[in-house]
Amino acid sequence: MKKIFFIVNLLLSVSLFAQQTAENYPVDSASMLQPGVPRGEILKFSFSQSKIFPGTSRECWVYVPAQYDPGKPACVYVNQDGIQWKATTVFDNLIHKKEMPVTIGVFVTPGKVLADSGTDAVDRFNRSFEYDGLGDAYCRFILTEILPEVEKQKTSDGREIHLSKNGNDRAIGGSSSGAICAFTAAWEHPEEFSRVFSAIGTYVGLRGGDRYPILIRKYEPKPIRIFLQDGNNDLNIYAGDWWKANETMERSLTFAGYEVNHVWGEGGHNGNHGNAIFPEAMRWLWKDWPKPVVKGNSKNDFLSTLLVPGEDWELVGQGYQFTEGTTANGKGEVYYQDIPTSKTFKIGLDGKLVTMDVDAKKASGTCFGPDGKRYTVAGGTKQILRYDANEKETVIADSIAGNDLIIANNGNIYVTVPDGTIRPGKVYLIRSNGEKIVVDEGLKFPNGVALSPDQTQLYVTESATHWIWVYKIKKDGTLTYKQRYGWLHAPDLEDNAWPDGLRCDTAGRMYVASRSGIQILDQLGRVEAIIPIPPSHSQASNVCFGGPEFNILYVSAGDKVFRRKLKTRGVNSFDKPVKPANPRL
Repeated sequence: MKKIFFIVNLLLSVSLFAQQTAENYPVDSASMLQPGVPRGEILKFSFSQSKIFPGTSRECWVYVPAQYDPGKPACVYVNQDGIQWKATTVFDNLIHKKEMPVTIGVFVTPGKVLADSGTDAVDRFNRSFEYDGLGDAYCRFILTEILPEVEKQKTSDGREIHLSKNGNDRAIGGSSSGAICAFTAAWEHPEEFSRVFSAIGTYVGLRGGDRYPILIRKYEPKPIRIFLQDGNNDLNIYAGDWWKANETMERSLTFAGYEVNHVWGEGGHNGNHGNAIFPEAMRWLWKDWPKPVVKGNSKNDFLSTLLVPGEDWELVGQGYQFTEGTTANGKGEVYYQDIPTSKTFKIGLDGKLVTMDVDAKKASGTCFGPDGKRYTVAGGTKQILRYDANEKETVIADSIAGNDLIIANNGNIYVTVPDGTIRPGKVYLIRSNGEKIVVDEGLKFPNGVALSPDQTQLYVTESATHWIWVYKIKKDGTLTYKQRYGWLHAPDLEDNAWPDGLRCDTAGRMYVASRSGIQILDQLGRVEAIIPIPPSHSQASNVCFGGPEFNILYVSAGDKVFRRKLKTRGVNSFDKPVKPANPRL
């Protein structure tokens, strides 16, 4: 009898607890069918021809509002995991009240690789791979495969579907892994998606999403508006604490100057709260449309100290095969090479681009010396060449298959020799008398090379890793006290950061061309800011400061060259050494 009484009491306690913790939210009228509101049409299709996620099959639904006019490309909302949030009803009501623009909804399920029929095998479920992973694969899948397929559909009354190609007219959302997937799409391509709805987002350690709060703080802000939802009873398991991760995301986004809104509750890992607040989120995400979502102002001191308000990247030249060897002379005129064509280009102080009649012999690294002459690493002939004011060529050293070089004020030349990505590379010292000395070896693809402002330290990028190495320069020019120094961020889909060219400014900051854009390090080797290069996924290959005040950062990236004015001054190795202020520890 006592046992039965105990069980009854236990069940009553559990029932009372469940009632106390039940999620009860007010229902927004926009989530309910309203009389007199025109209802949109829902189309459905299957998609199994993906080249980005080969072998996958999935279902897709397309909501077309009654007000849609095929003569005007419509705004777009993309949602992961199919139709959620009573979204089609919400869209009917909000569009009718003009609380959001005429918007076509695209609802996509995660892919599956189907098992062969008649076997006991299970399907391969692709949800985590597609949704939780960083990188732009899923965004490209939506942009290049799903949206074109949507535009092949027609409504029952024959209306063709035309979607806006303007990122300011596009929103994307989801819950859990679908939420981080939506944020990743906008993060990777803010020019394509500027508005994000994130419910119970999985910003934890499943496939690298736990990196976002740090990256958000370091990157130059992007034009993204984001609405976050989560509850303090969300998951807390092996991959992390969902609730704390969402709080951390909100704090990072606010710190970085993003337009962010959030609703916190007490719910668990489910869609109850998301259903309740979805209309509110849509009203906020689309507020003031078509006024564009703009970049905010970050509280990151490194960024605010360097960035000039209103200044952005300017395209200097394009259409090359692969640009490298960016450098400036004493006037601030900038030179760079197009390696495959062996052509040399110069940007004058007037900003005009000149193609020089010089056979650079597939030169990569380029640098001016204290004698005012230009030195290059000619990979095609394995030589170090010098050019005078009349472009007369002199061989300084041979039998060096170098990549980049830097010349100190005392005339010493340091050259990196990658020697492939598997065999260890070397660093050479070439003295003013022509003597060649191997001063280090063993790095995995040593690439870019630079001097500290006071010319007492040498920095070398190790491209096959995420490291920058530092050496103390001895009085005779040789190196000592070798150390891993700069730790760089690497993209999710790459095995390395691929640091390439680098330069310093007079404050001792280091600017490194990498797969992630320009990573800016302090004197202690810490990445404190990242400025991405347009377009988002160009590989920045080389960097230098030019212009009359040496405050314009020039970057070669793929087949393009960009420049941007900063609030700093670059260091020229051919000038007298400059002692920067002591670093902040």
